[in-house]
Amino acid sequence: MRIGFGYDVHRLVEGRPLIIGGVEIPHTHGLLGHSDADVLIHAICDAILGAAGLRDIGYYFPDNDDNFKNADSKVLLARSLELVEKEGYTVDNIDTTICAERPKLNPHIESMKQTLASILKVSVKDVGIKATTNETIGFVGRCEGIVAYAVALIKKCEC
Repeated sequence: MRIGFGYDVHRLVEGRPLIIGGVEIPHTHGLLGHSDADVLIHAICDAILGAAGLRDIGYYFPDNDDNFKNADSKVLLARSLELVEKEGYTVDNIDTTICAERPKLNPHIESMKQTLASILKVSVKDVGIKATTNETIGFVGRCEGIVAYAVALIKKCEC
């Protein structure tokens, strides 16, 4: 078994949809990025890639490549999983934390878990998602951005 850690941050801006964990969340602002800027999925990609000893998400899906302009991060996660599987691993479980002052994310967590579990080929019980605020401190507290952390446990495939 191997463990990996991922982190991502994106700025909140007007005029973009807010997509977290593969779920569009109603809000006045969305995350700015080359792709759909799904901060949670990006952290998960880095966690599973790192656990397999691979490079980070930016290496495989660079932000200067127009093929990934406005890309659906669910596709990036599926492709990251393919890279991990090529190394002979499967995902055992992931655990994540999203740090956002607004909007409230708890009503969307079950949808996120179902979406992520389907892509990662694990049970919904194997996807942990927690949401917290930054207690109005720092750029997250000022509603300037959202941060996500992820840890992934992978295991050698028994195929």
